[in-house]
Formats: sequence, structure tokens, C-alpha cells
Amino acid sequence: MRSIFKWVLQHKIWAALFGIESLALILLGGLLFAGGKTAIDQTNTLEFCTSCHEMKDNNFEEYKDTIHARNRTGVKAICSDCHVPHDLVDTMIRKVKAANDVFQHFTGKIDTKEKFEAHRLELAKRVWLRMKETDSRECRHCHDTAAMDPEKQGKTAQKQHKKMAGGERTCIDCHFGIAHKEPQGGFVPADALEKAAE
Repeated sequence: MRSIFKWVLQHKIWAALFGIESLALILLGGLLFAGGKTAIDQTNTLEFCTSCHEMKDNNFEEYKDTIHARNRTGVKAICSDCHVPHDLVDTMIRKVKAANDVFQHFTGKIDTKEKFEAHRLELAKRVWLRMKETDSRECRHCHDTAAMDPEKQGKTAQKQHKKMAGGERTCIDCHFGIAHKEPQGGFVPADALEKAAE
């Protein structure tokens, strides 16, 4: 009887310890999630994006007078709206890849206007390629092609949006210079060539 009582007591102790460990792991997981979410939210703010002078003096200066920053309706898209995916997994992947931008900042690769301009095409091509690969999902987060009224668009826009609806094009094929100036020797999509021929 004593051995049974001893066995039960030992197992209750182990069960209690297991319960405490489980609770501690759940709390730790919750804290890590909350901290991670806070970090993501903070690094998605305009203030964070423009906290280094490379972005503030170059990209932000171009962006602040575009349709995405100032318009008749007051709807504003900030850096993260266009450059960060809107679902958690892809956001995490993008944040890890964005660590390269921070590395370039600290190594001084783009720390002057001249250096930034020298690398602008390389940087832009990376963004254009990512947007092409994702079918411009960040654009589509705000812009719903099904809600577009073709009657309020020019003939070229109507033509290109039909191609987009058919899967031949994506937003970035035409709108690659919408918020930042186009780099020298930049992206020339097939659409631009067709437009020039009309």
C-alpha cells in the first residue's frame, strides 16, 4: 500500500511539474508572439522606414508628393503597404530578407546620394522582380481590378487591364515608377514598347 501511495505521490509531483512547465511554455510563447507582433508593427511604420537617411533623403523625398502620399481623397499608402506582404508568414520572410537593407546601411554601400543612385537600378530590379513573382499582391491588397470602371480609363489602360485580367500582365509591368523615380537604364516592360508603338 505504501508503494502505491508513494507511486501516486511521485506521479502527482511529476504531473504538477509538467503542468507548471506547460504553463510556463505557453506564457513564454505568448510573450514571444506579442513581442514579435509589436516588432513587426513598429518596423512597418513610416517613421521606422524613414529613420535612416538613405530612405528619408532618397525614396521618401520622391514618394511624399506622389498620388500614394497626397491625393484628393486623403487615402495614403506608406512604405509597408507596398513593400511588405499582408499575411504573417510572407511578412516574416520579407522581414528576414529586409535585414540585407539594414546591413547595406551599416556597411555604407548606399549612405550617400551618389552611392544610392549608383545602386538604384539594382535595388529597383529586386523590388520589381519580387512584385512580378507575387502578381503584384501588395498592389492588389488595395486595388481591386474587379471594382475598376473601364469607362473611366483611357484606351491604353483598358487594353492593358484586359491583358492583366487574362493573366498576361501584372500591375508592376506598367506601374513601375508610380511612387519612386525610374532609375537610369531601368525596367522597360513589353507594355511600354507597345504603348510607344501606338
